[in-house]
Amino acid sequence: MKKYFAPSEMIINEDGSCFHLHLKPEFLADRIVMVGDPGRVDTVAAHFDSREMEVSSREFHTITGTYKGKRITCLSHGIGCDNIDIVVNELDTLANIDYVTREEKDEHRTLTMVRIGTCGGLQPYTPIGTFIASVKSIGFDGLLNYYAGRNDVCDLQMEEAFKRHMAWDPIKGAPYVAIADQRLIDQIAGDDMVRGYTISCGGFYGPQGRELRIPLADPNQNEKVESFEYDGMKVCNFEMESSAVAGLASLLGHRAMTCCMVIANRYAQEMNTEYKNTIDTLIEKVLNRI
Repeated sequence: MKKYFAPSEMIINEDGSCFHLHLKPEFLADRIVMVGDPGRVDTVAAHFDSREMEVSSREFHTITGTYKGKRITCLSHGIGCDNIDIVVNELDTLANIDYVTREEKDEHRTLTMVRIGTCGGLQPYTPIGTFIASVKSIGFDGLLNYYAGRNDVCDLQMEEAFKRHMAWDPIKGAPYVAIADQRLIDQIAGDDMVRGYTISCGGFYGPQGRELRIPLADPNQNEKVESFEYDGMKVCNFEMESSAVAGLASLLGHRAMTCCMVIANRYAQEMNTEYKNTIDTLIEKVLNRI
C-alpha cells in the first residue's frame, strides 16, 4: 500500500502549491540552483535566456527559466539549516508526491541541486575570492540527527575522529558528516575550485567562533578546526547550510553539493563586503556546468 501524507504533515495551499515555497509541481525543473539571498535569484536569472515563472514568499524567491537550452529553477533558501529542512523537503514533495492523491509516486524523480553561497575561509590557501566545493560537510546544527537512516548517508568514522580532535562537548549535540554527491562535485568543481571539508554552523557569531559581548564556550574552537585533518584533507570553510543540503538530498535520493566563494578569511582576519560584484563569476560557472 502506498504511503498517504495527511494534510497536517504535507501542507498544500488552496492554490495547489507547497506550504512555504508556494511552488506547484509544474514549476519545478530537474536542475536547481539554490542561493541564500532572495535578491541573488535575480542575479542568477539575469543569465537566463527565458523565464517561465516567478514566485516570492517570505525569504523564498523562485524563478524557473532556461539557460543555454537547460531548464533550471533558481530559488533562495534564506539563512540556516532549519530553512534547508523546509526547502529540500518541499522540493522533494513537488517531485515525488502526487499533490492530488497525496500518495508517493510510482517512479522516483531525482533532482540535481547546487547551492551557491558565501563563506569564511579557514586556511592560508583559501584567501578572499577562492571558490570552495564542499566534499563533506560537518553539521554543527544537529538537523540530520532527527531523521532515520542518517548513519547510512554520513561518514561515521570521520565524525568520531572530529569529536576526538575537538574534545567535543556532548552538550552541543552530535555533529554529523554529510557527503556530497561525488559525480556532481566532479562536474561542478572541475579543476578550478578548492575541494575540502566544510563546517555548517548553527549561527553566525558564537558557533563560528566570533566573540562579541558574550564569551565563547570554547575560545580555541577555530584553532582546533583549522588543524583537523582527515584522509589528507582539511576543513576549508565555515558556512551555514551545506551539511543539510547534502544530507537531506542523500536521504531522499537526490544529487546535491555546495560551492561557496570566500568573502572573509578567518585565518588572515580579512573581510570583503563588496563580494556581490564578484560572485557572478561563480554563478556563471555553475550555470554552465550544472
